[in-house]
Amino acid sequence: MATVVPRMKLGSQGLEVSAQGLGCMGMSFSYGLPKPEDDMISLIRHAISSGITFLDTSDMYGPHTNEILLGKALKEGWREKVELATKFGINNVGGKFEIRGDPAYIRAACEGSLKRLGVDCIDLYYQHRIDTKVPIEVTIGELKKLVAEGKIKYIGLSEASASTIKRAHAIHPITAVQLEWSLWTRDVEEEIVPTCRDLGIGIVAYSPLGRGFLSYGPKIVDNFTKEDRRQSFPRFRPENKEHNKLIFEHISEIAAKKGCTPAQLALAWVHHQGEDVCPIPGTTKIENLNQNIDALSLKLTSEEMTELQSLAFQISVKGDRYASLSSTWKNSETPPLSSWNE
Repeated sequence: MATVVPRMKLGSQGLEVSAQGLGCMGMSFSYGLPKPEDDMISLIRHAISSGITFLDTSDMYGPHTNEILLGKALKEGWREKVELATKFGINNVGGKFEIRGDPAYIRAACEGSLKRLGVDCIDLYYQHRIDTKVPIEVTIGELKKLVAEGKIKYIGLSEASASTIKRAHAIHPITAVQLEWSLWTRDVEEEIVPTCRDLGIGIVAYSPLGRGFLSYGPKIVDNFTKEDRRQSFPRFRPENKEHNKLIFEHISEIAAKKGCTPAQLALAWVHHQGEDVCPIPGTTKIENLNQNIDALSLKLTSEEMTELQSLAFQISVKGDRYASLSSTWKNSETPPLSSWNE
């Protein structure tokens, strides 16, 4: 019997989404060469038909090609069935990325996303990374105008510090904060998650399966192509992956007793973090999508949760999330509004 995907309120501003989303990045970008377009359109529509209606993309995936893919998938009446999230803020200039949060860039980026997606309005529009040169009040002020103009419905942030979230929320209510949260990425629990909960902001957990490591363990590295960006991520490098294998082995042992896959266990753990948390695992295979959906019906006992929670203390993960942490929440403070002269 197929798992029924429940609905949830994301944040306190009125947005309702499927309790699990679909991260679409890997279909076009980052994890090797782009996958066949027709196959990915079929996968996206299968997800929607199965109840996964919260779709996540960004203008920098490709760049641009992932939004174009979603635009094609959502033709012929599919648009009305989904909650569509995209992002701005990482500008690709000749293969080098720059972070932008200035008003002129935001407006141009939004118009570009609307066109590529083939929609009149974006349901949830995130600032993908925080521009540390522009006061967050200025960035959110421009997004507030886009809400008033009907071009976006809700505002989100990604990889923002607690103080940045508070400053942003004071200008216009933030509906969701996207952050990396999984059994091997727990640092957001100390300050960012409590801040979101204090303010009634929904939490969207990306990479809940550790970019595949919590699904397949270290052997995933053997299948990386030269185009796969994960090769540069410290946790996947030879000096760290053997240690991090211990985390995967521990998860695998619990999963075997539970009668589920390691990926389902890791995803269920994220689902059990609270009714305000929506994980958005990505996949390019219908079989994996179906297994991810089934993780919604996996119930973990308090003993199992305690055992999984203790992983972070027993086996600390080796390696940072990215080769450079310059674009994560740890470095997302922006100047005061009084410093802005443009």
